[in-house]
This record gives sequence, C-alpha cells and structure tokens, in this order.
Amino acid sequence: QVQLVESGGGLVQAGGSLRLSCAASASIFSISTMGWYRQAPGKERELVATITMDGSTKYADSVKGRFTISRDNAKKTEYLQMNSLKPEDTAVYYCHLRSALDYWGKGTLVTVSS
Repeated sequence: QVQLVESGGGLVQAGGSLRLSCAASASIFSISTMGWYRQAPGKERELVATITMDGSTKYADSVKGRFTISRDNAKKTEYLQMNSLKPEDTAVYYCHLRSALDYWGKGTLVTVSS
C-alpha cells in the first residue's frame, strides 16, 4: 500500500545545492509525519529532518539553517532543499513515513566534493 520513491540525488561541489523529492503512493500521506534520514558508508543512519501533517518541522543541528524540509499534500510529495552543501553531507538519503508502521524509500545518493 505504501511506496516511497526518492529522486534528485547526485554529485555537487561544496557550497552547491540540491533538491531531493520523495513521491508517496499512499492515501495516509497527508496525515503522516514525514522525514529524511541519511547514512554514510560505515556509519549509523541519522535523522536529518521531519515534518508533521500540519507542517511543523525539526532539523538536526548539523543541517539547521542550510536544509529545508517541506511537503505538498496534494502531490503526496516530500522535499528536502539542501543549500551550502558540505563534504560531510555526503550520504545516502532516505525518505521516511511514520504511521502505525514505519516505511522507507530505497534511498538516493548525494555526493559533495571538496
């Protein structure tokens, strides 16, 4: 019933920007908290940002002021605008939907070069 498909990853230089998208094929999207997580090779998956059904947002300290999470309930899509990217932002970014169960996308790779 729930499918999450990320897009928008790629290679950028430090200081550049990327916009990630997560398209959800789920009727519960509009009433679900959404989020973005990331995981670098050999490291634990970490929370990047979340957004509730009413638009309240939270960010990891490491991305605060640089990243913006948003959602379009009509399009059932979650976004992550990433500005002023740093090499340490390099990771696979995962879309997440929280309901009675947790659902994950397959991830999209973001690589930031020095």
